[in-house]
Parts: sequence; C-alpha cells; structure tokens
Amino acid sequence: MGKLFGTDGIRGEANRYPMDAHTAFSVGQAISYLLKKPNHRVRVIIGKDTRISGYMLESSLESGISSMGGDPYLVGVLPTPGIAFITQSMRADAGVVISASHNPYQDNGIKIFSGNGFKLSDEQEETIEKLIFDNTLSSMVPPPKDMGQAYRIEDVNGRYIVFLKNTFPRELSVEGMKIVIDTANGATYRVAPEAFFELGAKIDVIHNTPNGININDNCGSQYTQNLRKRVVETGAQIGLAFDGDGDRLIAVDEKGREISGDQVLTICAKMLKDKGRLKNNLIVSTVMSNLGLTVACKRYGFKHHASKVGDRYVLEDMIRRGAVLGGEESGHMIFLEHHTTGDGIITAMQLIAAMMETGKTLSELASMMEIYPQKLINITVRGKPEISTLPQVMEVIKEVERALGDDGRVLVRYSGTQNMCRVMVEGPTDEITERYCKQIAEVIQGAIG
Repeated sequence: MGKLFGTDGIRGEANRYPMDAHTAFSVGQAISYLLKKPNHRVRVIIGKDTRISGYMLESSLESGISSMGGDPYLVGVLPTPGIAFITQSMRADAGVVISASHNPYQDNGIKIFSGNGFKLSDEQEETIEKLIFDNTLSSMVPPPKDMGQAYRIEDVNGRYIVFLKNTFPRELSVEGMKIVIDTANGATYRVAPEAFFELGAKIDVIHNTPNGININDNCGSQYTQNLRKRVVETGAQIGLAFDGDGDRLIAVDEKGREISGDQVLTICAKMLKDKGRLKNNLIVSTVMSNLGLTVACKRYGFKHHASKVGDRYVLEDMIRRGAVLGGEESGHMIFLEHHTTGDGIITAMQLIAAMMETGKTLSELASMMEIYPQKLINITVRGKPEISTLPQVMEVIKEVERALGDDGRVLVRYSGTQNMCRVMVEGPTDEITERYCKQIAEVIQGAIG
C-alpha cells in the first residue's frame, strides 16, 4: 500500500496523482465514511486558498463527501486557521483545507481538521489511506435518498475577523499605527487587512490581487524584499508577510530587517512570562531553531524543548508537556491560549501587543535574541534513503561536526512535503558556516541528487 499523507496532509502537483480529481473524490468519501455515526449526518467544512486548482479539488471533495451521505459546507477562500476555527465554531465533524501553504501555485494539498480544530491523528489518516487503497469505497455508498447536500456559507470572513480581534488585548490600541501587509496573493488577502483596519491601524497592503497563479510568487513570507522596501519608504512601524494559506508570519521591523520566527517566539514568550501566562515557563520549538534561541531561553529563564520539524510535532509536544507557546523558525507559531493551530494573523497581533506593552520598537525587541550564523541549502533529490545508510554523507557530517565542536551544529533532514534534502549548518562565522554547508551539500548531491 502506498502512502498519501506526509507531515502536513496530502500534497503534490495539481492535476497529477495524488492531487487529482479522482483522489480528492476518494478522500471526500473516506472522510464521510470514517466519521459516520448512527442517526447522524456528517458535516464537513471545505475551504481553500487562491490557487486555480482549488476549484477542481473543491468540487471533487464536495462530490465525494455528499456521495457517501455527508453534507459539505463550502466557505471559499479562507486561511487554514480560519477553516479550523469555523469547523470548531460550527461543531462540524471535520474541516478540509485545500492548500499547499508556501509552495508555488502549481502545487496543491489537502489538510484535514477534526471537529475540535486539531489536525487528524496518524491513526485516522491511516484509516483514510486504507479505505482509499482497498478500493472498497464504491461498495459502501448509501442509496440515493441518503446522499448528502452541499451548502455555501457566506459570512465566514466576518466571523473569523471577530475571533481574531478578540485575541488582541482590549486595553491596548493600535489606532494610527502604520502597518504594511503582504498577503502573498493568498488566503489572507481579505481578512488580514480588514482585521487590522477594524482595530484602527493605518494599513498599506501589497500583493493582494490573487489571480490563481500568483500565490507566493516573489511575495509573502518566503520573499520579503518588496515588503522590506515598502516599510522603509512609508515609515511604517512594522511589516507583516503571510504565506499562501495564512498559518505563518514573517515580520519586518521599522528598519526594513526581517525578524525570524525564533525572535518572535522569544519576544512573545517574554511578554507571556511577564504577565504570568507562560504555562510551565516553557516554549517548544524545533530542531531547526537557531542556537541563539537556546541562549535567549537561558537568559530570560524559559525552559525550552526542541521537537521534530513540522507544526503537528510542535503541537503534540506542547500538549504533552503543557506549553501554551510553540513555533518554528519559518514563522509558524501556535498560541494555544487562542487557537488550536498556527495562525499568522494571531501571531502578528501578539507581536504588536508586545510592542504596545513595552513601548519598544520591533528592532529593539528583536535584539533580545542574537542570531547565530546559519546556512541552509535545499537539494532536490531523486529518493529519500535513510541518511544513516549513506556512508559518504555520514562521513562528511561527522567531519564537519568534529571541526565545529561546541561552536556550531549540523542538521540534515528530508522535507516532509517535497523531494528535497535540507542541510543546515550553524557556526561561529558566516564564512565557516557557508563553507561547511556547501561541503555537505556537494556530497549529498553526488550521492542522491
């Protein structure tokens, strides 16, 4: 049996397996069947980002769900965390997100939330895969009278915006604050500007004209050049860059400098600790986090746990260890006090709240954490054999680790969603870090590139 689900749902090139209409139809059927209970009509929320392929996948999922007796509720374009919120708010059985996050427009994906707003468990995903690969779904469909019916919900944007605004401290005001927002021509293009406008900010929005193929195209959290320039030109206090599905944020300070996810974690952890709300005095990040985060945690007295890469692993460790704050270097932050999943807009609101609380500029707050030189190289690979089974690769990794000693570290891992191997090296200087990173990358390229 093959495998559909990766670390962040199902993902691939649109109109090709597994992101084709047939598979999406089967996923819809499997969701309906999995959640079926006696005398209960399964209700599933379906939302998407702005990719052109979203229409095809939306129709296929809708058909699959209703053919198995479930009722799909279509909410249109809405950020991933917005779909999780609506699923929970409507007490639906599941929410399905059609998005490939920060990937280019030709990719797409399917993520599934359970009725409580959390992503499905590994066991539930395995059940869906088994139902699809066993080719038995067609024999399980109900008679015509028991088929489902699709509904379209029109007011989700307003409901989600109210939810977002309620996460911002009522005693604080952003009235007159200059904010530049880059919506990546993606799922936040309506709700992010409206949320900050309704709070009273002076907003300037860029990359907010989606056409189906310009999502994440030299904009958003992956490419902040235009945002950095606009912040400086307009004298804004902060720039906010979201990714295609709105679950991550990269911020830009008033000097036009990018603020890392680790710096945002440090700033928000300090704010929560000062308010007595940093539960168990703990933050959770991933093994990709900068060494500077570890140093900052010691300085400010936070406990720190590093999970595997992927927001689902961060969330699992947060719940298991009793943390309310966790996140990734990439800007994917989870504030469990407010939401069950990462939300770029909520992250932005908490970061701005920290600026308001302290009266400091974002550049001043960012200096709380020193960033150690770090180099990341992504290598396209033809397969993903265990790194430990590649002798030349293991040899060069050990050689570099010996040379760095306590002044750095090496991390080599495969992407969970793409045929890519990521090589990350941290070290005492940019020059040393880059040299060692390239050295390892060249060996990997020769072995499996």
